[in-house]
Amino acid sequence: MSDRSHLMGTYPSPPVTFVSGHGSVLVDEDGREYLDFLCGLAVTSLGHCHPAVADAVATQAHTLDHVSNLFGNLRGPVAADRIDELLFDATGAHGKVFFSNSGAEANECAIKLARKASPDRHRVVSTIDSFHGRTLATLAATGQPSKQVAFAPMPEGFTHVPYGDLQALQEELDKGDVAGVLLECIQAEGGINVPPADYLTGASRACRAAGALLIVDEVQTGLGRTGTWFSFQDEGLTPDIVTMAKALGNGFPVGACWAVTSVADHFVPGDHGSTYGGQPVAMAAVAATLDTMIDLDVPARVQRASERLVAGLLDLEGVATVRGRGLLLGAVLDTPSAGTVVSAALAHGLVANAVRPDVVRLTPPLLVTDDEIDEALRRLGAALHQTRKDRS
Repeated sequence: MSDRSHLMGTYPSPPVTFVSGHGSVLVDEDGREYLDFLCGLAVTSLGHCHPAVADAVATQAHTLDHVSNLFGNLRGPVAADRIDELLFDATGAHGKVFFSNSGAEANECAIKLARKASPDRHRVVSTIDSFHGRTLATLAATGQPSKQVAFAPMPEGFTHVPYGDLQALQEELDKGDVAGVLLECIQAEGGINVPPADYLTGASRACRAAGALLIVDEVQTGLGRTGTWFSFQDEGLTPDIVTMAKALGNGFPVGACWAVTSVADHFVPGDHGSTYGGQPVAMAAVAATLDTMIDLDVPARVQRASERLVAGLLDLEGVATVRGRGLLLGAVLDTPSAGTVVSAALAHGLVANAVRPDVVRLTPPLLVTDDEIDEALRRLGAALHQTRKDRS
């Protein structure tokens, strides 16, 4: 393993170092292959080194790599058009896009935009167990106190209510100072939590009645991951602002904040910016990723693959139930052994992770094959069996 002594200690020492990847497969320093059912936290949704994305990035890198937003480039408008087309189909409304480098930055943009669009309001309401990023503002919006305590005091203007509790949300909206409500349709980092039926539609109606903007965080759920282009489509929502990242560049660092035009137009030059946001190489990756997803009808593929994976997970000894939708799944174990199971799975050549003591997260490539699903289930089953055997 390479020397990591000059890297800040924000992550534990990695159990393995990967040197290459192709499709659903990762290869470590010793040449051993692994099935990747984590995808860099739901990022490489077309699989590693997809030819269309790799070729687009390489071509752009040999043409023009960066000019800053003081000048135009040909790639940014194309990528924004692709995103707006998908969101117009999902919402019936056109909008405008701000490009960032990550999901946290996309959510920062959304928070600032909500406040700018609501000059007499400032509060942002989000939910307990949510996750929206690790900048100070997005960490303040994140409903996980354990992640905040070391960096207190948090910025003002953020309130958390229980996920699924419409009455608690309504009580905050009734105070009249809420600029926006920031919600995940599935709490991914919170444990693959799916809300009660009608909660999100009720939240949407409450926002409309109160004059607060509805912001949907699609950073992990968006772009086909749940079996629709955006998870809010499963709920019939029409958000004012949508954030996305992870799958957007298939591994290239990029995020985006889309807002309906009437909201987006509250930003004027100087209100927000990013030196690298929307730069040509990232935009080439976005356009190639989205074009490939559209050509392959990724949401339909996800629905078919999900049925097979969920059925197989439910057949495994030690899996009590499965949460989530599409290929954003949490295998809920009958014991709090997810960390041990994930380590055992890695030893068996399967990459996954634990998001809660009893929840193993599985986010395979959206192009995963039936054979790869079956092999992943075999390896996870072996890890579960080994863990139970070691405890006995």
